[in-house]
Amino acid sequence: MIHSMTAFARQDLNADWGNASWEIRSVNQRYLETYIRLPEQLRSLEPILRERFRKRLQRGKVECNLRFSPINEQSSLTINTTLANQVIEQANWVIKQAGSGVINPLEILNWPGVIAAPEQDMDAISTELLAQFDLAIDHFINARASEGDNLKTMIVTRLHAISELVTLVRTQMPAIIDWQRQRLNKKFEEVQVQIDPERLEQELVLLAQKVDVAEELDRLDSHVSETQKIMAKGGACGRRLDFMMQEFNREANTLASKSINSEITQASVELKVLIEQMREQIQNNE
Repeated sequence: MIHSMTAFARQDLNADWGNASWEIRSVNQRYLETYIRLPEQLRSLEPILRERFRKRLQRGKVECNLRFSPINEQSSLTINTTLANQVIEQANWVIKQAGSGVINPLEILNWPGVIAAPEQDMDAISTELLAQFDLAIDHFINARASEGDNLKTMIVTRLHAISELVTLVRTQMPAIIDWQRQRLNKKFEEVQVQIDPERLEQELVLLAQKVDVAEELDRLDSHVSETQKIMAKGGACGRRLDFMMQEFNREANTLASKSINSEITQASVELKVLIEQMREQIQNNE
């Protein structure tokens, strides 16, 4: 199975302490690059996330964002009444000594320790978040695999078309060489030049060698087979497939340079179009 580098996944979490949402998206990149955005209180998770990405991905520019919404702490505030009474008593003593003044209730509430908010267990929350992250990255990789299947279908279709072009050119080569032989004989007849039959045969052999594309056709067949093997093996094969596109282009250019009739020229053009279509899609492969 091959994987695309373009994908998106989202995983939501609702818990007693609040809710959270992981979002992971990626686009093409030559190497693996991760950009992670976390709330400040969960910044310690960043190296853990980077390591998990590194273990499961090979290439791509990956953006990971955590939306974290804990329950409003103000809804569960508690007052330390004992401490509040002590503060009030001391404040009244100060007022009595000073002979004037009033107690501001807000100042009493702001006294350290008078209002207490329940502390959240961030270790437990982090454990839950990491479990949801693992689910998110599972969905993310599945999305990359699904897109990879679509890319594979497109590439296989182009490979079949290349094989058909190779077969077409191969079947036409005997007729093309014969046509070239007749064309050369006709030119000699037009200029009324007598040439030794043995010399003529030598010239025809040299000409046939110049226009012979059997080696290029064989290599194209070999490249088709190798590309299919790479995709069948799967995994992070984008770089190997990209290398194969370079090999395909090399043979297509040689074929075009040896073209001596419109059929071969047209086949060369179609071949280059197919290769370019594959190359553009392979840029998305991991």
